[in-house]
Parts: sequence; structure tokens; C-alpha cells
Amino acid sequence: MLNLTQLKVLEAVARHGSVTEAAKELHYSQPSVSHHLGRLEAATGARLIQRVGRGIRLTPEGELLAQRATEILGRVDAASVELAARVGLRAGRVRLAGFQTVLSTLVPKAATELSRTHPGVELNLVDAHPVEGLQMLRSGHVDIALIFRHADTPLEEEGFRLTHLLDDPLYLVSDQPQQRLEDHRDSAWVGGCERCRAATITACERAGFSPRIAYSCDDTVVSQALVAAGMGVAILNGLALQAHRAPGIHATQLTGNARRIYAATYGDPPDPPATTALIEILASQPRVPNRDEAGEPTLVSRSSTSADRR
Repeated sequence: MLNLTQLKVLEAVARHGSVTEAAKELHYSQPSVSHHLGRLEAATGARLIQRVGRGIRLTPEGELLAQRATEILGRVDAASVELAARVGLRAGRVRLAGFQTVLSTLVPKAATELSRTHPGVELNLVDAHPVEGLQMLRSGHVDIALIFRHADTPLEEEGFRLTHLLDDPLYLVSDQPQQRLEDHRDSAWVGGCERCRAATITACERAGFSPRIAYSCDDTVVSQALVAAGMGVAILNGLALQAHRAPGIHATQLTGNARRIYAATYGDPPDPPATTALIEILASQPRVPNRDEAGEPTLVSRSSTSADRR
């Protein structure tokens, strides 16, 4: 019969690709890890691990069970959190995955407010891109994933529910003031992650040209440094510019272009009380102003349908 300890050992070995590293993480001895793996193979009647030189490799059966172990352990962890939440918000935990710009702008203020209003609730944070965050949410390793979507981003699969938090405008960032997209038909461009790059390409194509992506960079601080050095131009979002504004860059808002930021949860409602409380705090935060080229504050907008869920 399978037990959670054995599944936890297999999941750690699969993630690290090493008995030694799994033992370190779990604070077990290497013989103890090997013992649990042996008991798990005996219980399943399948060979799960094979030796390859001085290392190990999971068999196809081992990979299948490791994937299921990840989901099972995540769900067990989530169930314990939900059960604890039944006693109310005097105790509990909420686990949130988010990308860099929300973790450096929206989340710290929300965390402060959560601590003030519900001091017994523990908040755990993970830095993750939207796709990775949704995977962690689906497997039960987090309770909320903060994601962003552009107009042409494919819809998430069934089971995810989205709460709209805000619209985050996009800006053309260059080393010269008062620039337009059309001014940079022949310029080098700095491209970001897959979703960000798609937004750059779409915006440029609407302006009548295809951008020449010369640099691939996920870090908005590095992107701004490249622009400030005159190596290219970029399209960045308002929250990135709010989190960090490099000297020597100029940002011009692109009208009609914005990404929508959501708090995603998974499974049937209702969410645990701690999860609901954090989402409500995130959705109710005052928006920090960005600044347009003239230096006038322009609020990061939140639409009237900010509480829509799917």
C-alpha cells in the first residue's frame, strides 16, 4: 500500500534527480531514502528507479508515479490548509505565486494589510511566471497564482477561476523623449518572456512593421539598462516602471494597449477564507500612479468589472 512518506521521497528524488540531494532536502540519510524507494517498488510491483553510471534515472513507471505524487502531495497540503481555515482566520496559511512586477509592487502592500487584519494567517510567496504559477496552482502547491493576460493570450483550461485586479498599461521605452512606435521600424528591440514578447510583436504589427528582436531578456531592470545605453528600445508595463525606473529612459504610454492582471484560483468554490481574504485585499488596493512623458501621474486602471471570475 502506498503511503505519503514514500511518495514524498519519490517526488523529491524525481525533482532533484539525485538520492543524495533528496536526502539533504528531506533531512533523511541516503540509506533511508533508498529504503523508502525499495518499499515503494515492492508496494507497486514496478521498478521505479534505475542506475545510470553513478547516478539514477526514473523509469517510465517511476516518472508516472512521481507526477501523480506531486499532485497528491499538493492536494493533501491544500486540504490541511482548508481544514485549518474552518476555524476561521485566526490561523491558517495562504500560498501565492506571482511574477516579479506584482511581487515588487502590489504584493508587499497586500501582505502588510493581511498581517494587520489577520495576524494569525501565514503568507508564503513564490516567484513564478504565469504559466508556471498556473501549473503550481493546478497541482495544489499554491492557493493563488497572480497572472497577466493580453488580448490574444489563449484562455486557461477548465477549472481555473480568475478575479480581475487591474489593467496595467504598456509603454514604449527609449532613450529619447516623445517617441512613437513608427519611429523604431529599423531599431533593435529588447524582447521579454513569451507573453511579453507576443505583446511587443502585436503592438508593432498594428503600427505596420515587425520588430527586430535583438536581445532576449526577462529582467525588466536589465531591459531598461539596455535601453538607457542606447542599445535598443522596448515595450514595458507600468508596474515594471513603477518598481524600477532607470535614469536616462523615456516612457510613452501606448493607448489601447494594456495587459490585464488576475488572481487565479483552481477548483470549485468557495475558496478557503484566507485565500478569499488575500484576493479581496489585492483587489481593493489603491493603485500606485505611473507617470507619463510629461511627468503627470496616470493611474494604473481597474475596470468596473474587477470582480469578474471565470
